[in-house]
Amino acid sequence: MTVRPFSLRASLLAALCCAAAMPVFPQINSLSRDEMIRYTAQNPYERFPDGRPKVPDAVLNQLKEMSSEEFLGVGSRGSLHYVDGWKLLTPGKRLIGRAFTLQLMPIRTEVADVDAAAWKNGGHARPLNHQTAIDMLQPGDVFVVDAGGNADTGGIVGDNLAYYIWKKTGAGFVIDGPIRDLEGIQPFGMAGYYRDAVPGFIHGAMVTGINVPVRIGKVTVMPGDVVFGDREGVTFVPPQQVQNFIDTARITHIHDAWTKKKFDEGKYVSTDIYGSPHEPALIQEYEEYLKRELGPADYEAYKKRQSQRQAAPPKPQR
Repeated sequence: MTVRPFSLRASLLAALCCAAAMPVFPQINSLSRDEMIRYTAQNPYERFPDGRPKVPDAVLNQLKEMSSEEFLGVGSRGSLHYVDGWKLLTPGKRLIGRAFTLQLMPIRTEVADVDAAAWKNGGHARPLNHQTAIDMLQPGDVFVVDAGGNADTGGIVGDNLAYYIWKKTGAGFVIDGPIRDLEGIQPFGMAGYYRDAVPGFIHGAMVTGINVPVRIGKVTVMPGDVVFGDREGVTFVPPQQVQNFIDTARITHIHDAWTKKKFDEGKYVSTDIYGSPHEPALIQEYEEYLKRELGPADYEAYKKRQSQRQAAPPKPQR
C-alpha cells in the first residue's frame, strides 16, 4: 500500500538504516531518507539517521521562557502553525521539542490486513500499531499523533504508555484525539495536549504513517518541526524559521518588560508607552534599554533586520 498524506508521497520501506543507538524499524508508509531531506531541504541543522531534522537542544532551550503571543506575526508564508482548542494535561508546563509524527486512520480491514502481512513478512514478531512509533521515540521528541480528533478510537495512550513517553523523551505529546487514564497520567507533571479523555482502550484504528506529514487541527506538521506549547495552544515551527522566532520573541520580551517598568513609574497613560512610545525622549530611552538588554552585537543585528524589513517591497493584496 502506498499512502499519499496531504499530497506528499509516502514510501513503502523495507528498512531504515539507523544508528546503533536508534532501534531499526522497517516502516510501512514512511518518508524515505531522501524524501525526508527533500521536503525539509531548508533545515539548517543536523539530522537523525532517517533524515528527520534535529534542531539542537541549545536552540530549543532558548524557548523556555517564551510564550505563544510572542510568536505572532513572525513567520514567513506557511511557517507559523498555531493550533488551539486543546485540553491541557499540566497547565503552565511548556511543551518544547521536535515533532515525531504518527498518522492513524479508522480501520479498513482490507488495507490493514495487507499491511499486517507485509509487516510480518518483514520479520516482525509483534504487530504494527501505535506502539511501534512510541518505541522509536528519542530524547527531546514530542509524540505528535494525527487521529483526526476522533474520540471513537478510544484512548491512544494511557498512564503506562504516557509514562514511557515522558521518561523516553523528557518532553510530552500532542494527540489530536483522545487519551485514557487521565487520573493516572496527571501526577507525572508532563506536558500533554489532547482533545478528550475516555475510559476505553484504543481500537478501530490502523497506522497509516510514521514520520510523515500529518494534519493537526488546521495545519500540516512535518517530522522535525519544533513544537512549542503553552497555556494558549501549540505552535509548530519549521527548523529554518526557529532562530527568527527566537530573535523576534526576545525583542517582544524585552519590550514588554520595559513597558511594565514604565507603567510602574505611574507617570504615563497607556498610550504614551504602549504599543510603542511616541515622544523622542521615551523612544531614545527604550532604544538604550533594548541595546543594553540585547548587547551591542545583537542590537546591531536587530537594527539591520529591521531596516531590511522596512526596505522590502509590500506584499500584494489578495
